[in-house]
Amino acid sequence: MVKTFVYVDGFNFYYGAVKNTHYKWVNLDHLCRLILPKNTIERIKYFTAHVTPRPHDPNQHIRQQTYLRALATIPHLEIILGHFLSHKRRMPLAQPPVSGSPYAEVLYTEEKGSDVNLATHLLVDGFRGRYQVAVVVSNDSDLAEPIRMVRRELGLDVIILNPYTKPSAELKRAATFVRPIRQGPLQASQFPHTMSDANGVFAKPATW
Repeated sequence: MVKTFVYVDGFNFYYGAVKNTHYKWVNLDHLCRLILPKNTIERIKYFTAHVTPRPHDPNQHIRQQTYLRALATIPHLEIILGHFLSHKRRMPLAQPPVSGSPYAEVLYTEEKGSDVNLATHLLVDGFRGRYQVAVVVSNDSDLAEPIRMVRRELGLDVIILNPYTKPSAELKRAATFVRPIRQGPLQASQFPHTMSDANGVFAKPATW
């Protein structure tokens, strides 16, 4: 049993592992323990940003807040926030019309900070000797270099739990090993439908 810290790229996990499934209400602590039964999960750090309502999905932020509330019931889980930038951008159309402008003005949003925050915490915690093994839940190849540094400079193992079907080749080379997140453990790791915390009772969103 080795002391393990888990670093979750929230949006990468969502889009890769659960977006088109019925398993969005996932207990990350339970999931990690199922996939890595020989590791002692000492700390989970969940990196995300607050989403803003969209015209086509005005309740998106409410669902996210409810899920963050569920995650906050895990005593050793910490939520670390980045931020979203949203602005209009003029972009070319994939199939421009025969006549008229080949461009369209779109609302472009990008999440900022989570990958940098994750890399920073991974490195600082490693250099301070807080874990024996690090687990990174992401398929973002931008994390390859900090993972290489932890392995090369500290001699520590870094495991990738990959939310996507096909792992990043760069991450595969950098990590100790890569393990997929399959639907079986996701299904077995769902929070109870109804939960409670210091603020009262709350439930899984009716639609997601």
